[in-house]
Amino acid sequence: MTAITTGAAPTTTAASATKANPVLRVPPAAPAEAAAYFSASLAFHADVSDVAAALAEAVPGGDPGFVVIDTRSTESWDQGHVPGALHLPTAQIPQLAARLLDPAVPVVTYCWGPGCNGATRAALALSLLGYRVKEMLGGFEYWAREGFAYETAEGGERRDPDPLTAPVVADADCGC
Repeated sequence: MTAITTGAAPTTTAASATKANPVLRVPPAAPAEAAAYFSASLAFHADVSDVAAALAEAVPGGDPGFVVIDTRSTESWDQGHVPGALHLPTAQIPQLAARLLDPAVPVVTYCWGPGCNGATRAALALSLLGYRVKEMLGGFEYWAREGFAYETAEGGERRDPDPLTAPVVADADCGC
């Protein structure tokens, strides 16, 4: 948007008024509404870096205060999963959750990645059963892409961090 400044509040030119700014076509929410939305989002989501940090701080044998649930198939689990995660495919949640989970312990679900809503479906199923639950953003894909160790049917593995998703310097903080 082109603005004319005269020391007073900016005004738009006729040319800029005919072409809407795609970012501001729908104006941002009021600050109080934005704070409520983003606060709620953080209540429902955790990112892989935070999950990894909490798990690392609890090791060895410590309790991070939550349980991580891999909601994928056995074949997917065998391909790679978060160390210490519990394997509970979404379809089996109604039958197995009460046997495997303590209702007092929060749950963090994950599936393949951002293109998969399996972790969301699992989180819904668990919340309907009375569990407090968060979804791990990025799923297993971003766990591996950020360079965190994972387990497979053959043993442990780790990939180099993808420089588009995480700092490549060991133990560097992304700053967010």
